[in-house]
Amino acid sequence: MKIRTLLLLSASLASLSMQAETQNEGIQDTTKMSEVVVTGTRNATDIRHLPMTVNTLNRQTLLANERTSVLPTIMEEVPGVLVTSRGMMGYGVSTGGSGSINVRGLASGTAQMLVLIDGHPQYQGIFGHGIADSYQTMIADRVEVLRGPASLLYGSNAMGGVVNIVTRKLEPNEDGKLSQHTTINAGAGSYGTVQVEGSNQLRVGRFTSTAAAQYQRSDNHRPNMGFEQYGGFLSLGYEISDHWNASAMADITHFNASNPGTIAQPKLDNDQSITRGSANLVVENHYDKTGGAVSIYNNYGNHNIDDGYNVGGKPQTDLFRSRDAVAGVSWYQSVLATPSTRITAGVDYQHIYGHAWYQNKETGATVLTPQRKMQSTHAHENEVAGYADVRQEITKYVTLDAGVRYDHHSTAGGEWIPQAGLVVRPIETGEFKFMFSKGFRNPTCKDMYLYKTANDQLRAESMLNYEISWRQRLLEGRLTYGVNLFLIDGRNMIIVPAPMTPMVNTGEFRNKGVEVEAAWKVNNHWRLATNHSYLHQNNPVVGAPDYKGYIGADCVYGKFTATAGLQQLVGLYTATGAKAKQEDATLLHMTLGYRICPAFKIWAKGENLLAQKYEINEGYPMPKATFMGGVTLDF
Repeated sequence: MKIRTLLLLSASLASLSMQAETQNEGIQDTTKMSEVVVTGTRNATDIRHLPMTVNTLNRQTLLANERTSVLPTIMEEVPGVLVTSRGMMGYGVSTGGSGSINVRGLASGTAQMLVLIDGHPQYQGIFGHGIADSYQTMIADRVEVLRGPASLLYGSNAMGGVVNIVTRKLEPNEDGKLSQHTTINAGAGSYGTVQVEGSNQLRVGRFTSTAAAQYQRSDNHRPNMGFEQYGGFLSLGYEISDHWNASAMADITHFNASNPGTIAQPKLDNDQSITRGSANLVVENHYDKTGGAVSIYNNYGNHNIDDGYNVGGKPQTDLFRSRDAVAGVSWYQSVLATPSTRITAGVDYQHIYGHAWYQNKETGATVLTPQRKMQSTHAHENEVAGYADVRQEITKYVTLDAGVRYDHHSTAGGEWIPQAGLVVRPIETGEFKFMFSKGFRNPTCKDMYLYKTANDQLRAESMLNYEISWRQRLLEGRLTYGVNLFLIDGRNMIIVPAPMTPMVNTGEFRNKGVEVEAAWKVNNHWRLATNHSYLHQNNPVVGAPDYKGYIGADCVYGKFTATAGLQQLVGLYTATGAKAKQEDATLLHMTLGYRICPAFKIWAKGENLLAQKYEINEGYPMPKATFMGGVTLDF
């Protein structure tokens, strides 16, 4: 019945779209812009010549629903992706935290799905997972999502795929004149929620800059669930010559989050104070037949967590503290060896650092108790890798892509990563893609060194991915659709065979499924999009639904804009094993905007407008209908 609801809504939206009249202003044509990607290939490449599946969300799409995080939009717009959540604002970390990005049954929360910023890895150095509250819309020019292993280029943790946040940058101004643009967005709504964001972009001659800052807070819909966050972003660029340019980026986020516990077992004082930052320096070269880059990056964090106590219990006397960093150097060069042969080669070095300890709240002294015993409080690991990839245009209709990576981890040892794909273009507007790829995840510092389950003899997890897809563009590119079939075999998965026993490499899984997506730019005013995915798992994991579907519509009519979407979740696992639990939900959102003048816009939005009662994290009911309104200034 719920899938039928999606189909009926799709038909009604299509009918409504035909009523829109033609005007000069309208929806931006994104069909051609999305053809060129950098994720999965390093150098900008027409996606029609790549065997992997990549979805691109431009800044217009990311801003359409006035969201401060990129994750909800990714969840709606990309098939097979689900992001766990527990409240109106804020994801948090530790027990009860959310923000895990699940793709085809592999998740960032288990370090099997990698988030990148400008191609550089972003994850917590001790536990290996991403920190979802760091992935802000204010830094993003676009987001590229690669479904399926990306370990050939990005190494460990990319076994399920990658989410690459490409930061905001400007092209140099050739006439040397100063130009700048400033945007301020502010909104408020349900449960004392407030969000404020401002940014400025400037360019003069060969120099460009983007600076942004944000503040947000919410009480959320349950007691003891407050969230507050503030952060900043700075990007600088300089065109050294016609062939060389340099850029630097830094961003920092601090948030305070409270976890109220589950409904059955509420908690007090379960508070988190987290600071995360990242920075990179990149020098690029661009010539007719070759291009590449060398970059230095660092992703770091400082975590203070009070585990709290159950109602009626005793407050904790100590805090969990940790500091971590993931720093590295990356180099690659791509060469057009012949008119039909492109060779890309690169070297990566990564240093992973972690320091974790318990600290007495009153004295600040380090605490070590039998219940919290850690085999080591310090960890330093290194990874070094080299890779090469060859893309060969066999004929104008066929492209072959093959590559290999060797990755060596200072504790887990070495891993060979092969990848091969074939693209066949039987017609000008469509292509078949065949893909074989291997993904892997090295054990984290937590797996090897912390707590009684630690085992420093662990080897890398690995999986093989087989994928077939078809893509086609119709109506001069205004209508696109695609179908993917995939099969994943995983082995050497790191599991705890029994409570409080060391981890071992014995887990296996097999996932298979189908993904369908389509987008139609009806005219200057209407755009429709839909995607659907079905996943079958022989070993289900939390945060993976059997079926996820989405239908969305965007309308631009003069000064008025509207965005609406309906998402369906069926068989979403919130618990597995003997007490497996699945959830269904139908979620409707809508955002309306009106530009009073070129410099001033007002907006309003609603989430979960059907007031569904559902959970994504077990024991954490999501809020029913929520509303926000605000203004945007441009000058």
